[in-house]
Amino acid sequence: MYKLVIFDLDGTLLNTLGDLAAAGNHALAQMGKPVHETEAYKLFVGNGIPKLIHRILPDGHTEQEFEKAHEIFNEYYSAHKSDRTVPYEGMRELLAQLGEAGVICAVNTNKAHEFSAELLKASFGDSVRDLIGYGAGFPAKPSPEAALELCLRFDIDRAQALYVGDSNVDMHTAKSAGLDSCAVLWGFRSYEELSACCPTHIAGSADELKKIILDECL
Repeated sequence: MYKLVIFDLDGTLLNTLGDLAAAGNHALAQMGKPVHETEAYKLFVGNGIPKLIHRILPDGHTEQEFEKAHEIFNEYYSAHKSDRTVPYEGMRELLAQLGEAGVICAVNTNKAHEFSAELLKASFGDSVRDLIGYGAGFPAKPSPEAALELCLRFDIDRAQALYVGDSNVDMHTAKSAGLDSCAVLWGFRSYEELSACCPTHIAGSADELKKIILDECL
């Protein structure tokens, strides 16, 4: 049984795609730029909001355009980040069950730390014991530094920690940190992308993930 589970946020615990797309398209529309289909944002997210802004802007955009889009995005997203965002099926129950079993749940995300803290509190209460988001003093994923810091904070050996995420960024983070990984299939990226990263485990549901974490028979 794993003693610490480090979760990604967007695409793993929370379906944030609709609100991220709405904020991105709002910024683009305000600047007179072409907008994108919501599904397209699945490939834009994963490396933090600054990288998201660069990806949604047309090729050849200027630094001034980036700064303006970033400002508009953050202002809109701050006010509307919970309009469509919901936990994935079974995730509230899973985190509560893990806590009852003595498993520590933490989050490492490239989403801004402040936004992440508000969303986690609203959706999961106190089930998440710690969070390191973008801007909290650690390099963005796939750097392993935040994941290793979470292991240190709870005095958990890396062999007893599991990193859970929905993208290649998460799988590379786990590998760099020397942690077991679990790719989840309900998020923003494909099975093909995830399996190519050779994760330790793959889960198709919250129940499958629970069995992996608690070392129960699948």
